[in-house]
Amino acid sequence: MSVSEYATSDQVRRALRLVRPATPDELHGYCRAVLGFDVPRAPRLEGFSAPFDYLCHAFFESDVMRDCLVWANRGGGKTRYGAIATLLDLLFKPGIQIRILGGSLEQSSRMHTYLREMIESDTFIDLLEGKATGKHIQLTNGSRVEVQAQSEQSVRGLRVQKLRCDEVELFTPEVWQAAQFVTRSAWCGDTFVRGCIEALSTMHRPFGLMHQLVQQAGNRRLFRWGLLEVLERCPPSRPCEGCKLWEDCGGLARMSRGFFRIEDALMQKARTGEPAWASEMLCRQPSRSDCVYPEFDKEIHVKPFEKCAAADGVWVAGMDFGFRSPTVVLWAHLFGDGGIHIVDEHIASEMTIEQHIAVIRTRGVQRPLEWIGIDPAGFQRHEHLGTSSAALLSRAGLAIRARRTAVQAGIKLVGALLRSADGRVRLHIAPRCERLIEALSTYHYPPDQLECLEPVKDGSDHPCDALRYLVINRDRPRTKPNVVQYT
Repeated sequence: MSVSEYATSDQVRRALRLVRPATPDELHGYCRAVLGFDVPRAPRLEGFSAPFDYLCHAFFESDVMRDCLVWANRGGGKTRYGAIATLLDLLFKPGIQIRILGGSLEQSSRMHTYLREMIESDTFIDLLEGKATGKHIQLTNGSRVEVQAQSEQSVRGLRVQKLRCDEVELFTPEVWQAAQFVTRSAWCGDTFVRGCIEALSTMHRPFGLMHQLVQQAGNRRLFRWGLLEVLERCPPSRPCEGCKLWEDCGGLARMSRGFFRIEDALMQKARTGEPAWASEMLCRQPSRSDCVYPEFDKEIHVKPFEKCAAADGVWVAGMDFGFRSPTVVLWAHLFGDGGIHIVDEHIASEMTIEQHIAVIRTRGVQRPLEWIGIDPAGFQRHEHLGTSSAALLSRAGLAIRARRTAVQAGIKLVGALLRSADGRVRLHIAPRCERLIEALSTYHYPPDQLECLEPVKDGSDHPCDALRYLVINRDRPRTKPNVVQYT
């Protein structure tokens, strides 16, 4: 991605600098001839995009779905391409207002620095209104871009056509939420620009903001590229046999037109672990290094429950209490060989325990429960009711079990069911249990507190707690008609 590599004479660049590209081919030619960047156009893997796909989306304004996500690898040029998209907007959409918001002020400044390098070149310098500063750039046509620090105060009150968020993985939820209300559409010259937010980032962990946005893309276009989309062309003189990139590349680099040097890729792969390489360089999966249940794999653990299997074993449930936070009930079938299949879930907020009991009874017609494993805290009396959740369950004729054990001990039991030391899988989940599946994927420890063994309580803990109460209470003999409480 070197300017000098595709150098064109100054006269040609200046002659073409304000000739607006009308087609993708013309846009690609403009980037190469005027800006000096040969932007990769062809994705190498199914389900991936090329960086040029993002530039087309940002520039042509033809797609009604304007908000977008750019998920790219480390060193994949996303910040540079964000700067190129910003320059194109400034040049060809007079009066446009753009703000760059980064996961840190340093990250915001990096895109701004790339932009300044291009705008202060001999090709464009005379189009500046005044001087470019470290905070803003304004052109003589009225277009303006500013850098903003990541804070609610800096975001609130903005009214811009485009907000480019670089390294959104590092955003706080509060800032991201505040950013949703800052854009407005406007005519910029003869182009109608719909207000939009672009989020660019790598994906570090499955519980981060970028992972949530990708999982719930909704009305946002997703552009994803990894190392293979930006890798330089592999020369015929380099043999594929014995190459450490072969299992990732499979020979695709012979057709590449990227900028990421092969030697750098080989060196980085040698110094990092497989999970980090897969998530941050190949963009195939988020890193799970801070996950409570790294053993969980949707491909292995999620499968339909076969009704014919119900004859072997019993029906039980796990329950985590809440009101503003959700109450969770998980229905499970325990097999005689020790296997567990979670077949259904009920997750709801602001419902009384009586309403939850009604749901349990309704679904119990087909699945009569032997017992429900609950949080021992359920025996605490409510201040205004004078009774406890456990007592209400018992009065309703539901057998309950409550065993007191350390959180980490319960986590180890669940982890062993997901995958034991000898490789056996004894816990499966029906596809309909979507919230539990998501929770098992995202339940995590604080990434900045390596010594902490207490999982983060961010919502995914509730389904996981209900599962843990179910697991720790299985295979326990009943000593009372309806209640078993262990100390």
